[in-house]
Amino acid sequence: MKAILALEDGVHFFGESFGVAGSITGEACFNTSMTGYQEVLTDPSYRGQIVAMTYPLIGNYGVNAADDESAQPQVRGFVIEELCPAPSNWRAEDSLEGYFRKWNLLGIQGIDTRRLTKHLRTRGAMRAFLSTEVLDPAAACARAAASASMVGSDFVKEVSTPTRYLWDPESTASREWLLPNADGPVIKALPEVKYRIVAYDFGVKRNILRRLRQEGFQVQVVPASTTAAEILELQPDGVFLSNGPGDPAALDYVHREVKQLIGKTPLFAICLGHQILGHAFGGKTFKLKFGHRGGNQPVQDLRTGTVAITSQNHGFAVDPDSLPSNVEVTHLNLNDQTVEGLRHREAPIFSVQYHPEAAPGPNDARYFFRDFAELIEAAR
Repeated sequence: MKAILALEDGVHFFGESFGVAGSITGEACFNTSMTGYQEVLTDPSYRGQIVAMTYPLIGNYGVNAADDESAQPQVRGFVIEELCPAPSNWRAEDSLEGYFRKWNLLGIQGIDTRRLTKHLRTRGAMRAFLSTEVLDPAAACARAAASASMVGSDFVKEVSTPTRYLWDPESTASREWLLPNADGPVIKALPEVKYRIVAYDFGVKRNILRRLRQEGFQVQVVPASTTAAEILELQPDGVFLSNGPGDPAALDYVHREVKQLIGKTPLFAICLGHQILGHAFGGKTFKLKFGHRGGNQPVQDLRTGTVAITSQNHGFAVDPDSLPSNVEVTHLNLNDQTVEGLRHREAPIFSVQYHPEAAPGPNDARYFFRDFAELIEAAR
């Protein structure tokens, strides 16, 4: 079925739909990862967005339930150059086409994703309209321009858990798979629980929770609306602030509670949690032109000079000039010099803008989960 992707500035692309028919709006952005399309689709940080993959062939290894990062797909729509009609992988449980039909998702293929990506890099991420129903370019672009902006949006309320829960109480969902060999097990045994922490769910990825458990953390996951007083009543060894979607500046109800936790418990934050922490410190955030989304972002640790290749998914960044003097910028993005890490000079608190758990992407930054354990141990 013929479909159109229309941008708010009047640029449009025709292609062929896959999944279901319909019309949707969202912010158009691009991801440069070569693999991991299922993790991208189910990452809650993509709530409200129409995601274009720069890698040309998508769907070649199918989909399987074990790779979902949340209970359902989170993207508004999906844009690719070519859909693989016959996936080939021993883990595949369904094709990407079948997955889209199951979840009533709208995708478009046959798009020149290179041209789209270059346009978004030049003009910036923008509102978009994806449809099989409204194919007139002028009308479609008008629908895009009339849709809601990502600035000021609070999608955390849509993706956060409604109730508190204990992650992986049976210690089965977090076990790490190993390459099979004749000398050892295929699944790595989990360590005993050493620390009890509380994780704010702003749209947390399952692989983050797995990594925390693999480092000896027992994780109590709580809604984004949980107060600082409720957190402290649980007497955790530390508090984790998760990734998530939308504009961090719109989450003032979260800023207030996190601010009350500063100095009272060790804190570790990732992605949106890092931006929320910046606001809790008294700082500000701003929207990036086209964001950082992919598994190839170079980040330098300013304390050691070490450069890591990281997995990222965010459209906002912390303004370093807005931070107080007791907060240190520890990491910078080498592409645009934006803030990638913070550490409090007095309290046991640190954060990173990128994803140490990857999924998909490199594991260069996985050590941060171990650093959190060491931070808690030092604070005892």
